[in-house]
Amino acid sequence: ISEKINLEGQNLKDWVAVKSDSIQPAFRKEVTRMMELAADRLRALGASVMLVNQLHQLPDGWTLPVVLAELGKDPHKPTVCFYGHVDVQPAKKEDGWKTDPYTLTEIDGNLYGRGATDNKGPVLAWINAVETFRALKLDMPVNFKFIIEGMEEAGSLGLDKVVKEKQHFFSDVDYIVISDNLWLSKMKPALTYGTRGNACFFVEVECGKKDLHSGTFGGIIHEPMTDLVALLDSLVNMSGHILIPGIYDDVATLTEEEKKLYESIEFDLEEHKTNAGVKKFLYDTKEEILLHLWHYPCVSIHGIEGAFYEPGIKTVIPAKVIGKFSIRQVPHMALATVEKQVTQYLEEVFSKRNSPNKLKVSMPMGAMPWVADINSPMYVAARTAIITVFGEEPDMIRDGSTIPIANMFQNETRKSVMMLPIGAADDGEHSQNEKISRYNYIQGTKLFAAFFLEISKLHGQLQIASNTTSVPTEEP
Repeated sequence: ISEKINLEGQNLKDWVAVKSDSIQPAFRKEVTRMMELAADRLRALGASVMLVNQLHQLPDGWTLPVVLAELGKDPHKPTVCFYGHVDVQPAKKEDGWKTDPYTLTEIDGNLYGRGATDNKGPVLAWINAVETFRALKLDMPVNFKFIIEGMEEAGSLGLDKVVKEKQHFFSDVDYIVISDNLWLSKMKPALTYGTRGNACFFVEVECGKKDLHSGTFGGIIHEPMTDLVALLDSLVNMSGHILIPGIYDDVATLTEEEKKLYESIEFDLEEHKTNAGVKKFLYDTKEEILLHLWHYPCVSIHGIEGAFYEPGIKTVIPAKVIGKFSIRQVPHMALATVEKQVTQYLEEVFSKRNSPNKLKVSMPMGAMPWVADINSPMYVAARTAIITVFGEEPDMIRDGSTIPIANMFQNETRKSVMMLPIGAADDGEHSQNEKISRYNYIQGTKLFAAFFLEISKLHGQLQIASNTTSVPTEEP
């Protein structure tokens, strides 16, 4: 496998060279070119490929395709569908990169380049793993399907419509694997079984139609900014506890099984502080930190629109300001319930201020949390594969961020979904100097190959067990 990957390293270099930035309109053609390269690579693998429009027209009139591909149709084998994306975040050398972000560069065993870990490297590692069976003239242990997109960094707009319209593509899929996140540590492999959701809010306070001079009107009016700061301050206390009544009512009970998982997780508290550039966290122990990253919701205040923010001083009273914050919600918090709780609470806080200003609370965007069963066949197979390749049990982790596609795939297809990362915690996805180590790229490819074998074996055992129990016994 190692020799095979070394030969395929040129693919990663070629893919990283494509500036498939889906955020900036100037790179739309590059994203399309990247999608065509991915389609060609899958065709070379022997897969049948179709490109489907993502059914969402961007503001500049552009539409981008989704690649749907399949390889193998043996009814006696399980079918594994892999999701990945080949678009990237913006990157410029002058942003602080030590190398050209679109030239794959190896330094001390690390492969630097935009998309190396998010997500071009893992997509190619999966393809390399599939190709290895063919190169070694081995029987494919599973049937494969691929769904690869080029708008993930822009919000996967329209992907849900593609999945709904192409239900027949997923009808024979048994398992869906996503490899678009990272381990919790630099060296210890991990399996991700949950993510938080995200409810984003706007809080708008308006007093009039125009900005006012603070010398002429300061001290005699109810200033919108004063109201807004008070509202934002009412959301959470200094300990990080959310003050909105009822917000914790639907949080899933912490089970002993989950609590025990945290004990063995490799997590360097001091290193995490260094990475964040802070001297102190809200909590002092590894277990408390992980609980409040994964199991409990949090409030983050992101900014204020309408306020003066440029250098210098502008002595103006803004007529309207909009505060922006989000709540990372967890199982089993419902978006509609969170929206109602937040709106009612802020309206109550505002009414006690006796302000004549206008208040408007809205939730422009929301994504649900996702959690999987760590004892399902996929996770059992993946744990065994990790032990085979890495020689140790993986950390069973959640992700504090929001990855909407996991929940979307689970809800729309009703199939088992798993997140199987191969990137390390220090890979710098979305940041300067993004990389994937040569070790992770090679071992990750081996992991995928081992997973194919393990899920095939386990799926076969489950089918035999199911057939045995379904056959009625004869009466003596």
